[in-house]
Amino acid sequence: MSLFGKEKDTAVTVSTERKALGDCLNAVRASTPLIHNITNYVTVNDVANALLACGGSPIMSDEPMDVFDITSICGGLNINIGTLNERSIEAMAIAGSRARSLKHVILLDPVGAGASTLRTTTAQNIVNTVRPDIIRGNISEIKTLALGSGTTKGVDADLADTVTEENLDEMVSFVKSFAAKVNAVIAITGAIDLVADANVCYVIRNGRPEMSRITGTGCQLSAVATAYAVANPENKVDAVAAAVCLMGLAGEIGWSRMQEGDGNSTYRNRIIDAIFNMDASALEEGAKYEIR
Repeated sequence: MSLFGKEKDTAVTVSTERKALGDCLNAVRASTPLIHNITNYVTVNDVANALLACGGSPIMSDEPMDVFDITSICGGLNINIGTLNERSIEAMAIAGSRARSLKHVILLDPVGAGASTLRTTTAQNIVNTVRPDIIRGNISEIKTLALGSGTTKGVDADLADTVTEENLDEMVSFVKSFAAKVNAVIAITGAIDLVADANVCYVIRNGRPEMSRITGTGCQLSAVATAYAVANPENKVDAVAAAVCLMGLAGEIGWSRMQEGDGNSTYRNRIIDAIFNMDASALEEGAKYEIR
């Protein structure tokens, strides 16, 4: 029997008016949302630092006896399935149920869904029972959840699933449809990022290809997106789009500051520094997106 019990459906709050990306950033800085992260141990330190850099506050716990209390004091829950084990799966179920009962923002990062039965089943169970407000992953992970099966290149997207200019209209339709089906904001990240609810889709073209050489930029983004959604509860799709633009723009800024002899470790730090120093005007000026 699944650890994830049936939860009452909770509608995602949607605003018909768009909120400026810079205003979303300012709301995070002003409120310092506390985010509970059940995340993978490969990137946990970077996730904490990215949250601090964007203006949020991190707390990490995956102990089943601890997560009920920790979730209760936070405003949002970030569930990342990157390094699953029986204990963390139990913790996800307990924390997810508690966060849903409190109407806290819940984000699922289905790392590697499609790569193994355990990852795929766990992610699908969370979608069906915890009912996250936001699901953020690469296109292969999202297709696996939407279609019930799929393939990934480890924890990376399969090249056959890439979002391109040629298939963009089809992918926008797909992500809106999936968002409507699961009543959540869906964020697909890659060379072209898509952030959608049932009604609108942000098509975002920020970022650098070199970001794929760093472990954890996606994990950091999931935590930051959770903080942005907590701070902007009436405008979740705009908030997640702002977080995606923020991360991509930080990647561009960080890369522009690389020096001879710098490598991916330095690049990681420069991205976090760029997040720390970002303000509303810089985000508004540097964000590259259209709304469909």
